[in-house]
Amino acid sequence: MTKNLDALFKPKSIALIGASTKELSIGNVIIKNLIHYKYSNPIYPINPKAGKVRGLKAYKSILDVPGDVDLVHIVIPPKFVPDEVENCGKKGVKAIIINTAGFKEMGADGQALEDDFLKRAKKYGIRIFGPNCQGIINSEIKAYCNFTFTFPKPGHISIVAQSGGIGAVIMQAIHDLGIGIRMYASNGNASDISIPEIIQYYGNDDNTKAIIVYVESVSNPKEFLKITQEVSAKKPILAMTAGRTDKGAEASRSHIGGLAGSISLEHLFKKANALSFSNLEDLCHAAVVFSSQPIPKGNSVGIITNTGGPAVLAVDELVSRGLEVPGLSVNAKNILKETMFDSASVNNPLDVVATAGAPQFRSALEVMMNEPNFDNIYINFVTPPFVDCDSVATEIVNINKKHIKPIVCNFITDKQNWQTTTNILKEGSVPCFDFSETAAKALSSLVKYKNIKTRHKGKIKTFIDVGKNKVKKIIDQAKSSNQEVLTAGQVYEILSSYKIPVANWGIAKGTNEAVALSEKIGFPVVIKADSINIIHKSDVGGVVLNIKNRNQVIDVITKMQKELYQADLKFFIQKCMPKGIELIISAKKEKGLSHLIMFGLGGIFVEIFRDVVFNFSPISDVEAEEMLTSIKSSQIITGFRGEKGINKELIVEIIQRISMLVNDFSEIKELDINPIFAYEDTACTVDARIII
Repeated sequence: MTKNLDALFKPKSIALIGASTKELSIGNVIIKNLIHYKYSNPIYPINPKAGKVRGLKAYKSILDVPGDVDLVHIVIPPKFVPDEVENCGKKGVKAIIINTAGFKEMGADGQALEDDFLKRAKKYGIRIFGPNCQGIINSEIKAYCNFTFTFPKPGHISIVAQSGGIGAVIMQAIHDLGIGIRMYASNGNASDISIPEIIQYYGNDDNTKAIIVYVESVSNPKEFLKITQEVSAKKPILAMTAGRTDKGAEASRSHIGGLAGSISLEHLFKKANALSFSNLEDLCHAAVVFSSQPIPKGNSVGIITNTGGPAVLAVDELVSRGLEVPGLSVNAKNILKETMFDSASVNNPLDVVATAGAPQFRSALEVMMNEPNFDNIYINFVTPPFVDCDSVATEIVNINKKHIKPIVCNFITDKQNWQTTTNILKEGSVPCFDFSETAAKALSSLVKYKNIKTRHKGKIKTFIDVGKNKVKKIIDQAKSSNQEVLTAGQVYEILSSYKIPVANWGIAKGTNEAVALSEKIGFPVVIKADSINIIHKSDVGGVVLNIKNRNQVIDVITKMQKELYQADLKFFIQKCMPKGIELIISAKKEKGLSHLIMFGLGGIFVEIFRDVVFNFSPISDVEAEEMLTSIKSSQIITGFRGEKGINKELIVEIIQRISMLVNDFSEIKELDINPIFAYEDTACTVDARIII
C-alpha cells in the first residue's frame, strides 16, 4: 500500500524541474525553503537556461544529473509534464511531486494530460503526489518539499490535509502553540498517492504520536474507513471536514437526505474511530495534549488550583463533557493536611491557595498521581508576584516527565513578564492554555480517545427469520418496470418480510374493496393514497386519519379519486393506532459506502427539532443502543416524570433489522420510516417509504 512512500517523505536527494532564478516563483521558493530548512542531502535544480539557482549548480535536464534522484518536484506548464515524467522514469526517479495545476480540475483536456503522466509513471513504478498540490515536509530530515512559509521544529504530530490552505493554517497554529510537527502533506488532486495511504504511512511511523486529517471529500470511502480504523487502533486520528451545514447539491426526497446533508464525513470519522472536530482551534488544542501526554486509563480528574474561579469553570466544562471529578480519599486528605497551608481547601478541586509554592504543588501532584481515584490531572496555575513561580513550574515539569497520568495546565500569566516560567513549562512539554475551558476541552479529547479504544464494539446480529427471497422478488419487479418509488403495499411487504412491526394493513382498488377491507381490519382506520407519483402524501391531502365507519370510508375514497387522480392510484388502508412516542428510523445509501442510518424523534418533530443521530451500517447492538441514548430527548423515550418509557430493546432490534435489510439490498437508495409509534411493550410502523 505504501510502496515507495519513503522516497517521498525521506528522500536522499531532491531535484526540481522548473527551478527558477525569479525570486517570486514557486520554482525558486521551494529551493529557498530546502536551503533555509537545512536539508543536507543533494538538491538538483533543473533549468535549461540558468547556470545556478540560489547558488546551486543547475542542470539542463533531469537526465544530466550525475547522481541518483529519489524525489522530483515538477513546476512547469501542464503540457510538458508527461514528457518530464517519462524522463524521470528513465532516470530511475522513485517519486514525483507535481505542484503544477491545470489537469483534471480543468476539464477533459486536463484529464487527458493527467491520464498520460499517470500511465508513464506506472510504467516506471513512480509514485505521483499531486498534481495541483503544496507538497510534503519532514522535520526529522529537514525535507521542506513545499512552497509554504512555516518552518516547524521536530515533533510528534503528523498532518495530512486535502486543502493546502487549511493544512497551512493548522501547521502554523500548532507551530504558534510551541508544538513540533513530525510530517506534513497536502496532496491536491491526489491522482495517485491517496490520503488513506498517507494515514497508513503515518500510522506505521513510530515517531508520530497523533495524526491530523482534514478532508472535504473522500474518493474511496471504503479504503478510508478500513485504513483509518486500523490506524486509530494504534494512535489517535484527529479529523475534520467542511460543509457541515450544507444540505447537499441534490435535494433529497426523504427526511434523512435533508438532515444528513454533506455531514456524512463526520459520521464516517465516527465509524472509523477517529476523533471528529467542528473547528480548527479545538483540533489544534487537542493535538497539543496528544503530542506529549499519555492516554488516560479512565475519565476521572483531579484538579489542583491556586485560584478559585477558573477551577469552577473547569469543573463545569469537564463534567459537561462526561468526565468525573471525584472526591479525595481519606489517605490523600490526611497527607495534604500535613503539607498544605492551613488556608488550603483540601478537596477536589484542591485549592492550594495563591501563596502556595513549589513544596505545596509538589505534594499536591504526588498525591494526585498516587490516588487511584484520578486518571487525569488538571492544573490552574496563576503566577502571583509573591511566589517563586519558576520553582512551581519546575515541579510541574518534573512530574510531567514521568508520564504517569496526563496533565494539562490553565496557565494564567503575563507571558512577557514571566518568560522564564513560561519557557520552563513549554520546554518541559506541559500543555498550557490561556483559558480554563480550553484546557478542559483539550483534556477531554484524551479521555474521548481512551473511550473509543476501549469501548465494547458489540455484535452485528444476523436475523434468520427474514424473507430475503420475497424482498428480492419485489425489488426485481420494481427494477424491471423502471419503478423508483415503491408503492405502500410493496414497502409494507418488505418491512413485514424483515419482521419490522407494522400496523395491520391492506390495499384496495376502489370504494367497495376499501369498505370491506376497513371492516375486516376494524375501525378506526387510516386511508392513504397509494401511487408511485405521490411521495409526501399528507402535503396533497392523501392521508386521512381516524375514519370510524363505512360512510366516512366512501366519502374519503370519492374525494381522493376526484382530487388525486393518478393512473395507478390505489388506497392503502391500515389500522389507526393509538398515539405513541413518535420515532423515525431512516437509511440513505452513501456513494462508495454502506447506508447511513438515522434515528430520532419522528413525526413533525424531526424537522422542527432535528434531534437525530447517525451511524453507518452494519450497526451492532451496542451502536444501536448508543443511538437511543445519544439524542437530546433520550429521557422522553426512556420515561420522564412518571411517563412510561418505550420498549428500548425492541427499537434496538428494529434498528438492527433495518441495518440488515439495507445491507442485504444495496439497491435501496433511501428508506424512511416516519413515524414509528413506540409504546411501553411494543412498537408499530405507521408510515414508510422506500426509493430504489
